[in-house]
Amino acid sequence: MPTYNPTMQKARIADIPADVHGLISKKTAQLDGVAVTEVTFHQGARWSQDLKAYAGTDLCELPHVALVTAGTLRVLLRDGSQEDFSAGEVMLLPPGHGRLVGR
Repeated sequence: MPTYNPTMQKARIADIPADVHGLISKKTAQLDGVAVTEVTFHQGARWSQDLKAYAGTDLCELPHVALVTAGTLRVLLRDGSQEDFSAGEVMLLPPGHGRLVGR
């Protein structure tokens, strides 16, 4: 079972410098035992153009759970299926997603 720090913790995402890759920027708050990341996909952002070279893989091989706070993000999976996620929706992305398109 994973271990974690049972004390209350806090980070301020606005104080964290952005890690920018083309039209995609992210800020990660590291707490003891967990990381929380705010990701901004600007209009026209794509995995293949903005993150593929950085990640070194054709598709993102990490799972993600996220809340979309604004706009719409189209996600395509390895099997060719796709889904649009819009503001107020929660998404769970399995490994093997790519062609993230900020709309």
